[in-house]
Amino acid sequence: MLRRTVLATAVRLIIGASASALPAVAAADPATFIDNLSTQLQVLVRNTSPQQRFAGFRELFRRNFDIPGLARFIAGRFWRVFTPSEQQQFLALFEDYVVFAYSDRLSDYARNGDVLRVTSTRPQPAGVLVSSEITRGSRPWATRSATVQPIKVDWRLTARNGIYQISDVIIDGLSMAANGRSELEGVVERNGGRANAILAVMRQQIASAVVQ
Repeated sequence: MLRRTVLATAVRLIIGASASALPAVAAADPATFIDNLSTQLQVLVRNTSPQQRFAGFRELFRRNFDIPGLARFIAGRFWRVFTPSEQQQFLALFEDYVVFAYSDRLSDYARNGDVLRVTSTRPQPAGVLVSSEITRGSRPWATRSATVQPIKVDWRLTARNGIYQISDVIIDGLSMAANGRSELEGVVERNGGRANAILAVMRQQIASAVVQ
């Protein structure tokens, strides 16, 4: 559904002190918001136990991502089909999926030494688009002569109550939100048009992430 290669890359690219160590950044400085988020995830990965890392990543995700807005966008037309109870289940499963699937993988990304650099910001009708590049760190499988190109990442930010939140991550032109919506369409098509099949598939994916 939310393809692992896309979300795993997005998580790595956030590269930010445990979520409680730095205050939320005011909407006046979107570049600093992304820089601080990067710092937070690096500290969280390198200086905490697995249990602390799991709890810290959940808090970081809640504070810095527009979870309800992102989840509703990804659900698309199926959001209106869901009952109120199913909508709440979807929101909870969406958050759990990201946390369970990727908290244990963060240490691997930190050890690789990836570095995020903000290159530009530009206003948009609903907020700001922050462009950045990820310089890839050491890779055990790469030869010394191999040239690893930076990954280009755009962060779409929306401002609420003077605080920025991430509403989409665009990696080399591929939108995390749009990709997630497309995958949900496929889940429904493969399950006879039943929108509630999304919830069952998400539970299965979360269960698989937990046992890995």
